[in-house]
Amino acid sequence: MSIDDRLDKIEEILRGIDQAIRGNGKPGINVRLDRLEQGARRQARMGWMLTGAVVGGVISMVVILATR
Repeated sequence: MSIDDRLDKIEEILRGIDQAIRGNGKPGINVRLDRLEQGARRQARMGWMLTGAVVGGVISMVVILATR
């Protein structure tokens, strides 16, 4: 196998990797990773909101029971 053949093969492999990362008409790895990160941030935010609601409800119940 000549050097030119090897270089052509390497170039073909690199093109495939580039298409996987950037996407070729479909979302690439960069876009898919960004979507996963956005989902994780959204889920974390919802968790904190739920925790705040539960803590607020518990405090309200304690205040109501303490004033009876």
